[in-house]
Amino acid sequence: MIVLHQFPRAWHIPNPGQFCTKLETYLRMAEIEYRIVETLPIYAPLGKLPYIDHDGRKIADSRIIIAHLQQNFGNRPDQTLSDRQKAQALAWQRLLEEHLYWVCMYSRWQTGAENWRINKQAIFRSLPPLLADGVASLYRLRIKSQIRGHGIGRLPTAQVFELGRQDVTALAAALADRPYLLGEQPASVDASAYGILINLLACPVASPVKDYALAQPALIDYCRRMQLRYFPELGEPRFV
Repeated sequence: MIVLHQFPRAWHIPNPGQFCTKLETYLRMAEIEYRIVETLPIYAPLGKLPYIDHDGRKIADSRIIIAHLQQNFGNRPDQTLSDRQKAQALAWQRLLEEHLYWVCMYSRWQTGAENWRINKQAIFRSLPPLLADGVASLYRLRIKSQIRGHGIGRLPTAQVFELGRQDVTALAAALADRPYLLGEQPASVDASAYGILINLLACPVASPVKDYALAQPALIDYCRRMQLRYFPELGEPRFV
């Protein structure tokens, strides 16, 4: 059985980690049996979550993990995709994971004392309070360095949020006339999209990008559709 190591659940969504949500969604899409172990990044092989244990191996990075799962269990979610659809999926994945993700991280880790308090409580609540403060502060410095290394952290805040709104506009347009990113049926790229979007729309961290996204009915409907399909035990997302 796959053992999925990830953050504890929070905020009535599958996970406060975008890539943890992505991977667990993929596991459910592909109907792969798994169990969860709640942990923190400080214990992870690459210092990031999620990672899995499978057949005595620890495998990190959601992209590498999914490739491993596809090799070992087949690729049920994408088995009917055309080459054109696979190309579109890759383009969407890059927008989501290499750009919009970092805009969301900027909001959580770099803007506003209240955003930081909310984020810290959700992620580090399993640690004793004094230890949590120290570990969280060190991890925050690390994340800020990664955001700056990506490049988006070097921009003025207003420009960061404008770039995020552009991503949201593109996703809303794509989902305006279809239930999933590539058409009538979900594909693995929808696991990525749901992981990023539900953590933008339904977590209590504030940002202008979130406000803009909440005004897009197609994105609200999409996140609701994905959550009720793959995580019915969580019920309706709470868009706050």
